[in-house]
Amino acid sequence: MNFYSAIFISVSLTTLMFFSTSQAQTITETRKFQVSEAKQAVAVDEQYFYVINNSTILKLSKTDGKQIAKWDGTKDGIKHLNSGVVIKGKLYCANSNYPEIPMASSIEIFDTKTMQHIDNHSFGIAEHGSLTWIDQKDGFWWIGFAHYGGKEASEGRDVRWTSLVKYDLEFRQLASWIFPKNIVELFTPKSNSGGAWGTDGLLYCTGHDKPELYVMKLPKSGYTLEHVATLPASIYGQGIAIDKSVKGKQLIYGLNRATNTVTVSEIAQ
Repeated sequence: MNFYSAIFISVSLTTLMFFSTSQAQTITETRKFQVSEAKQAVAVDEQYFYVINNSTILKLSKTDGKQIAKWDGTKDGIKHLNSGVVIKGKLYCANSNYPEIPMASSIEIFDTKTMQHIDNHSFGIAEHGSLTWIDQKDGFWWIGFAHYGGKEASEGRDVRWTSLVKYDLEFRQLASWIFPKNIVELFTPKSNSGGAWGTDGLLYCTGHDKPELYVMKLPKSGYTLEHVATLPASIYGQGIAIDKSVKGKQLIYGLNRATNTVTVSEIAQ
């Protein structure tokens, strides 16, 4: 679809749409924050949003974007935080050693009130790849593991090995799925950078750079996620977050690394 150039123009409020025979969804950008460290991902809770950038995390007010606190993990050896999700006052961040090989990953856990690092779950050399995002739904962990193309391919495994893995709350694996070929092609040469379960029960995923959201759902049978829609969005890959504290609306936080902005958009159907 070559209408992006016509859609992405400088306006204060941009509405982006995708139509299929089965549904019509819209994404309307409602707010934008200028944040110099907006490079990797965004997480969100009732009052704050958290900008994640490799070794640092900023806590900012949802009201005016004012910085409340900052955590810096440089001295702790944290080099590549990929994304995060807030659950019951704790910020869970996906952490990896990207672009090193063999791939190793962990989940780093923070108290959102104090912004102190309080716990860790290490996968070590993760059999599924490089941990890029984490979410929780229906009492289970859902985790995205990436593989990359070209020189970043690990042990002969390219982007096709990227997967979604379901765990129980003790991180015991229960099931896993791969992405459909058309989505793998869109990820290539990078991979699946972000993911979050929407309040509508659909899974929203991003690649590394394209201004798109890939809407997925679990298949009724087999091992391949079902592609529901591709939504043009002012979110250029990287880690995303669904604001579940807002009732009656589905708000998604994302970012644009090129302009150092965090965007808030509403998804409607």
